[in-house]
Amino acid sequence: MSDITLIQWNEAGENRSTRWRSESGMPPPKRVLIADDTLTADTAYRLACEGTALLWRGDFQNARQLLQAMARRAEQRPRKKQPVTPASPTEAFHLHRQAQSQRARTLAMLLIPLAADYTIPLRRAPDIQTACTEAYGSGTEASVVSLRELLGLIGAHEWRKKGVAIPALGDSIHPHYGVFSPVRGEYIELVAQATLPSSELAFDIGTGTGVLAAVLAKRGVAHIIATDQDERALDCAYDNLQRLELTEQVELMQTDLFPPGRAPLVVCNPPWVPARPNSTIEHAVYDPDSRMLRGFLNGLAAHLTADGEGWLIISDLAEHLGLRSRDELLGWISAAGLQVRERLDIRPQHPRSRDKNDPLHAARAAEITSLWRLGHAISPLK
Repeated sequence: MSDITLIQWNEAGENRSTRWRSESGMPPPKRVLIADDTLTADTAYRLACEGTALLWRGDFQNARQLLQAMARRAEQRPRKKQPVTPASPTEAFHLHRQAQSQRARTLAMLLIPLAADYTIPLRRAPDIQTACTEAYGSGTEASVVSLRELLGLIGAHEWRKKGVAIPALGDSIHPHYGVFSPVRGEYIELVAQATLPSSELAFDIGTGTGVLAAVLAKRGVAHIIATDQDERALDCAYDNLQRLELTEQVELMQTDLFPPGRAPLVVCNPPWVPARPNSTIEHAVYDPDSRMLRGFLNGLAAHLTADGEGWLIISDLAEHLGLRSRDELLGWISAAGLQVRERLDIRPQHPRSRDKNDPLHAARAAEITSLWRLGHAISPLK
C-alpha cells in the first residue's frame, strides 16, 4: 500500500488508518472526528467549515439528511454578509468558481466507510457495489470516501442505466462515471444537420461518450476514427457504440488529439471554458489556457485533406465571461493556416440559461453554440 493515500484518525483511543478515495483529487483531511446520529447540523457545518472531517458511524440515511442540512447552511451563509457586486463578468465567474470550490470542500467533510467489497457498514445503507465498481474498479481493501462523492457515484450509475436520449440517433447514450454527459443536445444537432464534406472518413477528436462518432456513423460516414486520451472515455464510447451496433464503422484510438494521417472531415468539441478545473472530472468542461482548443486548431491543417473541413463545435460563453475574445479565437484560426468557410449557430435551451438567480445569468442568456466549418487557408501541397 506504499503508493496508496491513507487517511488517519483516532477512534476509541486507538490510532487507525485506511485507504482514502477521492476522484476530485482532494487530499485526506488532517483532522478527523467520529460522528453519529447525535451530531447536530449546526455543529457539523461549523466543524466542516473549520476543516474538520466527520467519519460517520451512525445511520446512513441520517447522514444523507445531515448532508442536505449542511448544504442548506452553505447556501444561506453568504446572504448574511454584505453582497459583493462583481465589477465585470470575469470577476463574477471567478467569484462563482471560488464559492463553488469552497462549498465543495466543506460538504466533502462528511465521510463514509467502505468495506473491501464496497458494502457500507452502516445501518440502512444502500447497495452501491455496482456503482463503486463502475467508478473505482474491483475493490481490494477497505476505504473511506466523502458522502458527497458517493452520492455522485450513485447518480452517475443511475444515468448510466437510464441513458440520455439523443434524437439525432433515435436512441440513447449511456455516460459512464467521469465522462462528460451529452445532456446539452444543441451541439449534437449542429453535427447532425451540417452538410457532410465526405462520407468516406472522419476523425472525432476527444470522443468522450462516442456520441458525435455515433451521429456521423448514423449519417453514413463509412469509417470514423474516434480518439481520446482518457481510458474511461474510451471504455464508455466502446460500450455505447457496441450497443448501437456501430463498432464496425467506428475505430477507437487512445491518443492525445489526432490519429495519424489526414481525413476529409475532422470534428472536435473541446471544453468550452478556458479555466482551471477544480477536479479531474471537470476537465471535460474547463480547458486551462485553451490547451485542447489551440492544440486542435494548430494541428488541424496537417490532418485535413486538401478540400477537407474541420468542424469546431464550441460555445461563446467564454467570450461573454471575458475569458476569451472572438478576435483571439479568429487569430488562432488564422495563425493555424485555416479559414472560416461557414458558421452554424444554435441557441442553448438548457434551464440555467433562463435562471435569473444564476450568478452567471447574463452570460448564459446571451450564449450561442456554434459549429465552425474550417478549411485550409492555402491549399496544401499534394
